[in-house]
Amino acid sequence: MAKTSTKPPAATSKSGKRGENVPPRTPKTTLAPRRDAKMTAAAAAADDDRIITAMNLAPAELNLSMAAYFAKCEEKLGFVPNVLQAYAFDMPKLEAFVAMYNDLMLAPSGLSKLEREMIAVAVSSHNRCYYCLVAHGAAVRQLSGDAALGELMVMNYRAARLSKRHRAMLDFAAKLTAEPWAVEEEDRARLRKAGFTDRDIWDIAAVTAFFNMSNRVASAADMQPNTAYHGQGR
Repeated sequence: MAKTSTKPPAATSKSGKRGENVPPRTPKTTLAPRRDAKMTAAAAAADDDRIITAMNLAPAELNLSMAAYFAKCEEKLGFVPNVLQAYAFDMPKLEAFVAMYNDLMLAPSGLSKLEREMIAVAVSSHNRCYYCLVAHGAAVRQLSGDAALGELMVMNYRAARLSKRHRAMLDFAAKLTAEPWAVEEEDRARLRKAGFTDRDIWDIAAVTAFFNMSNRVASAADMQPNTAYHGQGR
């Protein structure tokens, strides 16, 4: 999902009352079976903004809050992230995903927005999640102003010239992703030594867990990233 600093705004009617007389909008992207294997690369890339998953799930009518949120995404980003379009077949699932994402990635935290995006990419790299690597790799490039850092996060964060803080953070996220049963007090102690509070450690774990879930759903559904992400922050 693309970064945006806005949370779902409440819809407002012409009378000024919230939640009244605002026509719900439905996603403009059609969910349909994936592309033909014989399509050219150019044609396949063009389809990524139209056929975004391999799941044949018809989009539901957006409720008022999600219609307003989709409109805000279009205003701020110029598009609605495909992950939101993918979840839009079920309003409770879409709202839960948006609420959790915004809380973990955008709410106040001892972790910067860049650090949270770095965790997202390091986790997605281990899981080889194409959607999240493209979308959140773009976010790392944009937030850091460093295109090379974004590429290193995608390929192998260990090859990057990271601060001790960031190396400890990503090592913890990688271990929690690959061997969650092996996480021990000494792992938390390394984070504290690197300057993280216990609340920060909770946030590192929560972001790590969220993207492990998101990676698996995206891979199961063959979710395709918006083509706009590929050129961002280059």
